[in-house]
Amino acid sequence: MKIKEIIVVEGRDDVEAVKRACNCELIITGGYHFRKDLFKVLRKAQKEKGLIVLTDPDYAGERIRKIINRNVRGVKNAYLPQDKATKKGDIGIENAKPEDILEALENAKITYENARKEFDFDDMVYYGLTGEGSKKRREFVGDNLAIGYGNSKQFLKKLNNFNISREKLEEVLKSIEE
Repeated sequence: MKIKEIIVVEGRDDVEAVKRACNCELIITGGYHFRKDLFKVLRKAQKEKGLIVLTDPDYAGERIRKIINRNVRGVKNAYLPQDKATKKGDIGIENAKPEDILEALENAKITYENARKEFDFDDMVYYGLTGEGSKKRREFVGDNLAIGYGNSKQFLKKLNNFNISREKLEEVLKSIEE
């Protein structure tokens, strides 16, 4: 399968893993100590073909994703759950199966610049997405909505920024009970 957008990954091992999953162009960040011209290259790529950011599901990966999203507008974000990117305790895209990488890329979403206010903290409480026992619930919902994991505050932002509808959230939450 050929992907139109250019995929942004952290390192060379990630390139090999993504190449096993699909035919695409890739840009390597080299971690979060970016080379001087990286954002210029990313902006040009975004303008010409579009970008999908696929970073490791860990602290460093999320930090890289946030920096790219802050500096390059309109990129899509693809998320892999930690359990699908972990091998022998090592977390990274390079550990994921090709079909899991492809699914993450197919579910990539744009972060909207003007975030909606569909959900607020009261909704997080109502849906059990904050407080005791909520971590697993957020993990499940984040995986099923393809928006990744976050603490309560981050997760609330993701629900609004990724334009998730109340109906879609409730549909996913209902599947937990079944």
